Amino acid sequence: MIKKLLIANRGEIAVRIVRACAEMGIKSVAVFAEADRYALHVKKADEAYSLGPDTVAGYLNAHHLVNIAVATGCDALHPGYGFLSENPLLAETCQRRGIYFVGPDAETIHLLGDKTLARQTMRRAGIPVTPGSEGNVENLQQACRIAADIGYPVMLKATSGGGGRGIRRCDNEMELNRHYPRVISEAEKAFGSAEVFIEKFIADPRHIEVQVLADQHGNAIHLFERDCSIQRRHQKLVEIAPSPQISEDQRQYIGELAVKACLASGYKNAGTVEFLLDENDNFYFMEMNTRLQVEHPITEEITGIDIVQEQIRIASGLKLRYQQEDIQRRGYAMEFRINAEDPRNDFLPSFGKISRYFAAGGPGVRTDAAIYSGYVIPPYYDSMCAKLIVWAMDWDALIDRSRRALRDISLYGVKTTIPYYIEILSSAEFQTGHFNTGFVEKHPKLTQYSVKRSTREVAAAIAAALAASSGF
Repeated sequence: MIKKLLIANRGEIAVRIVRACAEMGIKSVAVFAEADRYALHVKKADEAYSLGPDTVAGYLNAHHLVNIAVATGCDALHPGYGFLSENPLLAETCQRRGIYFVGPDAETIHLLGDKTLARQTMRRAGIPVTPGSEGNVENLQQACRIAADIGYPVMLKATSGGGGRGIRRCDNEMELNRHYPRVISEAEKAFGSAEVFIEKFIADPRHIEVQVLADQHGNAIHLFERDCSIQRRHQKLVEIAPSPQISEDQRQYIGELAVKACLASGYKNAGTVEFLLDENDNFYFMEMNTRLQVEHPITEEITGIDIVQEQIRIASGLKLRYQQEDIQRRGYAMEFRINAEDPRNDFLPSFGKISRYFAAGGPGVRTDAAIYSGYVIPPYYDSMCAKLIVWAMDWDALIDRSRRALRDISLYGVKTTIPYYIEILSSAEFQTGHFNTGFVEKHPKLTQYSVKRSTREVAAAIAAALAASSGF
């Protein structure tokens, strides 16, 4: 069993991994850029080591991270999500230096990180994929021919892309001509590869993903699905498990597809198979994420399984403790990404000092966060500063409890997406449990809320601001 683990990440996911290690009797080692010297994951880990003054470079240096793991006596490394979590170089370097990598092997990461290879693998396994190019598009002329064959609109995508980057919708040949060089340029800058492919655009789909676990002994299971349709510019905002808008037959079907995708790709560890569901209830494979997902807590809430601990057990070479029939779901869970952004100002980032913060509480409420009163949110990283996870027995109760929990949070000093989520919960369309990826764009008025504060809240905010400015 793993005894000491280096966490090659920062923020709330690093704190989450520290907690999993503590329960398993594993020593945790944090790393930090100087901008993160006072971050919560540094305070919580058993040991912490500086990556130097650069705000990002240290988190992206695979060799340096593994060197720290070796030098501090770690026998494992967890990449979290983002940064190098889906970079085969980190997994390969760990393997070469005798460090367990908490994730799939380098070959699998490369296979599934290359979107065209992933699509080809799924086609061979009989998993439906969206119509599109068989492989990478060689030039603009070929792109135009393929688009004409499958019909507009189409999506032009970076082969090595992710996180909503390197994607453009093209409604006609003129737009394809305009966007092609832009996607090529963005792909080179963001992912170091100019390769792109084309697939048919599915209008207003539902985004459904399935959590899977697979060990090194040929066993694979799914932990049901999550609905990630509430998103803005391909970035998820609210996630729900299980999806309130698919049937039991569809749930079983998509779960079986996800396990089949695992076995077809030789996948090991925790992963997520993402699908699009069109208006005719057809599922299409979109991609497979070879890492822990931001929204994994809602799956934990409905199944009772600690996914991070299972990741560590699998990386240690242990067999899965569960068979598919052992996995039962109970109730519904919803996750809200609390971003330091101003929804009323086109979601402009709002970095700075948190003058006062108290997490939500009560039955069925969990907060995964990296913030505290007095913490300064640095401007160099993602704007997500906390995740609110709410569980309830049924859909209506989940909405009521989520609204209460969002109002329960006290967070001052920066603007956040909390008031916007309260507006989403008040939407009649959302309350029906039927929505798609176009929800945010179709409801721009939800961002035009007015923030209402009680007299006590206003007084508390003024007192906190005065205390912060006085240095107390």
